[in-house]
Amino acid sequence: MKRVLLTLLSFLVFNVVLMAQPPKGMGKNDANAKKILDAVSVKFKSYKTFQASFVLKIENASGKSLGNKTGTVYMKGNRYKINVSGQEIFSDGVTIWTYEKASNEVTINKIDPSSNALTPQKLFTNFYDKDFLYKLNGMVKEGGKNMQEIELTPIDKTKTFHKVLLYIDKSMIGSTKIFEKSGSRYTYTVSNLKSDAALTDQSFVFDAKKYPGVEVVDLR
Repeated sequence: MKRVLLTLLSFLVFNVVLMAQPPKGMGKNDANAKKILDAVSVKFKSYKTFQASFVLKIENASGKSLGNKTGTVYMKGNRYKINVSGQEIFSDGVTIWTYEKASNEVTINKIDPSSNALTPQKLFTNFYDKDFLYKLNGMVKEGGKNMQEIELTPIDKTKTFHKVLLYIDKSMIGSTKIFEKSGSRYTYTVSNLKSDAALTDQSFVFDAKKYPGVEVVDLR
């Protein structure tokens, strides 16, 4: 579940610029998709801070539901905090603290920019602009709404996922589906979005004083 939570909220990327050209032989990016993604980028970049509720739906390769998770995400620049089902994840852009409520334990890791995993720190810092081919699939019905579906294919074939679908309405990414090579699928849907919320930098740092008796596992 830790790995699942660290793939959270790919639809909340602030820097969806997508300006880089793919390597020769990989195909071309779709100009119509780029216009939509550029509009998403402009809108998100206008937010100094960001807060939203989300639902994570997990399915296996045959489409069977493995359960839902609900939570809240807070963002400010390259910092983020995620609260979900007895777990809290903090990141100040350099360090990640993962707190497990049941065991009253926090694990501390450094962010590894060279990792192939689809992690929040990559998604929140210029991820799509260099790692994907993208195309517009057209209008589809998603969550009861008519939305534009954009398909992203990773250029780096060593990544754990082979496809990402974005569902966009009015320059907002409402939901995302991530398809892993193992067959697992993760669908993220956002709601109750609030821009420019009052969030301090300290909000994204784990404060052990607020968790009496917490066990600290420092893996840095």
